[in-house]
Amino acid sequence: MKKIPFIAFFGAVLCILWSCGSKHQTTPYNFNIPAAYPKPIEPSDNLTTVEGVKLGRKLFYDKRLSRDNSQSCGSCHLQQHGFSDPNRFSKGINGQEGYRQSMTLVNLAYNPYQRFFWDGRAASLEQQALEPIRNPIEMDNTWDEVVKRIKADKEYLQLFDEAFGTRKVDSILVSKALAQFVRSLVSFNSRFDQYVRGEINLTPSEFNGYNLIQSQLKGDCFHCHNAEDKLFSGMRIVNNGLDPESQWSDLGYYNVTKNPADKAKFKTPTLRNIMVSAPYMHDGRFNTVKDVIEQHYFFGGYMSSTIDPNMEFVNQGLDLSATDIQDIITFLHTLTDESFLNNPQHSDPN
Repeated sequence: MKKIPFIAFFGAVLCILWSCGSKHQTTPYNFNIPAAYPKPIEPSDNLTTVEGVKLGRKLFYDKRLSRDNSQSCGSCHLQQHGFSDPNRFSKGINGQEGYRQSMTLVNLAYNPYQRFFWDGRAASLEQQALEPIRNPIEMDNTWDEVVKRIKADKEYLQLFDEAFGTRKVDSILVSKALAQFVRSLVSFNSRFDQYVRGEINLTPSEFNGYNLIQSQLKGDCFHCHNAEDKLFSGMRIVNNGLDPESQWSDLGYYNVTKNPADKAKFKTPTLRNIMVSAPYMHDGRFNTVKDVIEQHYFFGGYMSSTIDPNMEFVNQGLDLSATDIQDIITFLHTLTDESFLNNPQHSDPN
């Protein structure tokens, strides 16, 4: 048997050890999804990890991402409100108001269409995370400045190393970390979920409300807020008949596609934690769920050239009694997930 020279052998061992030791390893994030519930949708180049979520959480609550150190992502997405804003329009730099209501950040890891914001202008959560920082009425910063501030923080450099195996900081890795944190915001432990798991029974009022929103002849909510997949949102972009065509001021998805068929279309939010995420609709025009039902869906909405075909009772209205409406509201309370709203792992770590 031919002997391998000692130096060559030693060099080969060192090479193997160096390769093994230098390989970056992360811990897959456990979403704790109940059995028979859908699985999250993750991009192959940004799988959710414990380390990535930890970094994203710190970035989410860091006001240094804004030009004047006054705003973080968490300023407009409050955990106790389902990561939305109780104000009709959020205030950014210098108290400037936006013109759309802050969307909830709940179960966004389940969006099959990969369209984000009310108007669907972002094609991924990573892309969505890039925008608020450079928006002049939100954080009004530049990515060069944000990267400079992050690089000056040694703790951040360690967190980037743990999450991505590099101390390099750029907008792409920041957006990936933020997207991982947002994907971790999964809510499946409400009273309704406890009922699904066989742990409790719904009251007669709750159960009637559940049946009403799933009934085509009554609440007719299931086309956009289907309970079958446990998500209570198809996450489609639709026109639900909020305004007559003559009063359209915000054209929604049309501003993205320039397709006339997309005028006045907006993303369908989830009903999960709906009772803590007021006000409602893309412009926050309704203060309560009761207002939504009685002032909009009860009469069926306004007919227009782009209205969703599932709005089957336009100008006709729903056959709902006062008791029916109250039962629907009672059921919607069962979708409030207190453990999610109070989970310390989602709160500000700074």
